[in-house]
Amino acid sequence: MNHPDLSCDGCHSRRQFLATNAFGIGSFALASLLKEEGLLAAPPGKPKDLQSNDLKWRQPQFAPRANAMISMFMHGGPSHMDLLDPKPELTKHHGQDYNGEVVFSFVNRASKKLFGSPWKFSAHGECGTEVSELLPHTAGIVDDICVIRSMHTGHNGHEVSIRYFHSGIPAVTGRPTLGSWIVYGLGSENQNLPAYLVLADPGGHPVDGTVNWSSGFMPPLFQGTVLRAEEPRIFNLDAPPHLRGPLQKQNLDLLARLNQRHLDRHPGESDLEARIASYELAAAMQSSAKEALDISQEPEHIHKLYGLDQPHSREYGTRCLIARRLVERGVRFVQLFLGGQPWDNHTGIRTGLPDICKKTDQPAAALVTDLKQRGMLDSTIVHWGGEIGRLPVSEGDLTENGGRDHNGQGFSIWMAGGGFKPGMTYGETDEVGHRAAVNVVTPNDFQATILRQLGIDHSKLLYQFNGREQQITDGRTARVVSEIVNS
Repeated sequence: MNHPDLSCDGCHSRRQFLATNAFGIGSFALASLLKEEGLLAAPPGKPKDLQSNDLKWRQPQFAPRANAMISMFMHGGPSHMDLLDPKPELTKHHGQDYNGEVVFSFVNRASKKLFGSPWKFSAHGECGTEVSELLPHTAGIVDDICVIRSMHTGHNGHEVSIRYFHSGIPAVTGRPTLGSWIVYGLGSENQNLPAYLVLADPGGHPVDGTVNWSSGFMPPLFQGTVLRAEEPRIFNLDAPPHLRGPLQKQNLDLLARLNQRHLDRHPGESDLEARIASYELAAAMQSSAKEALDISQEPEHIHKLYGLDQPHSREYGTRCLIARRLVERGVRFVQLFLGGQPWDNHTGIRTGLPDICKKTDQPAAALVTDLKQRGMLDSTIVHWGGEIGRLPVSEGDLTENGGRDHNGQGFSIWMAGGGFKPGMTYGETDEVGHRAAVNVVTPNDFQATILRQLGIDHSKLLYQFNGREQQITDGRTARVVSEIVNS
């Protein structure tokens, strides 16, 4: 048998190979041993500890003022100069040409005719906040709310501003929403209910659909769980009759053991951990969810408070009442959405705006009143507002068919509870309500302030993804609006 000549050029004996490559082989061996002992250094940017992928309660970073939040998101852009931001100068110059620069979304219907509000404003409460006659119930709680009149996204489009509000960056999808960040940071106070619940509208999903409550790059465990708009609000909550009782418990116990065995073999698999936690939560919800959603337990005077005895407010009032019951039982974050974007009053604002106000005004005010009388308002943040406002000029003519185009340059929202200062207004738009002019507040400021009230520094709430530490604001400029919260 012929053997190769190991002395030839370009060839090496085993002794020569080991001698010249000992450092490399030794490195492999050393790395293997370090890994087995758990002493191998983490690559740059990798978190030192595995990220939490469960809903267990977690300690806030510092003492919180609130432990839960309810967001009543008003898709479409409520017209601030017709609701919460009175503009006498706009009314005075009604029908005159506006001499400022305007960015229109619908140029074919564009007009520069100033459109003074058809509705009257008056001062209410001890604070004297002026509110439109379209919001009589909100007017009754002005001493409990903080009206922010200087919101600004800088974008007129719906989706671009919705994503800015929910996920921290204008227009960008694939990111966790505010509710997901809150649940990731704090977990849940009730292990038998989802920590993040979405109360859907019978009219369908809002504009931008499921993006509104997506967990983005976080595990699905942190996304919003959608409750149906009608009974049954959760499908398949009960097992079939022949599988209930001891048999169901045996099956669930077996599934739990199999899942845990699989997880033990694959530690650190975040998707697997989240899936197992979801199965466990689904089983726990069978009794807890039914009880939480059963508003028949509420007395008649509470039903009337929320407007359940009125056809125009019954549906939204029911959802506001359910939101209170959920937070009362330890749910961390609840969102109420409206189908489509009913505040998007491009035409017929004189009829369209009063209609949507009748649907939402009494229930929204009742939620604040009910939380307060139960001693829950101090620990619950309540938010009311949309993603944009409306322009001070008319879209179309100034008759009954006229409306208002989009305006992300300045608009209003209100906050209540959770350490937000009650009975005050903050910020200003210009004299006709076009642009935020004093104490401008961005969606990133909004997010930073809410997280602060929940005991979280937004810049230190981090999630490792795609090789970098992610924040809700993505490092964008954001400030806690300290003027509107109690320290």
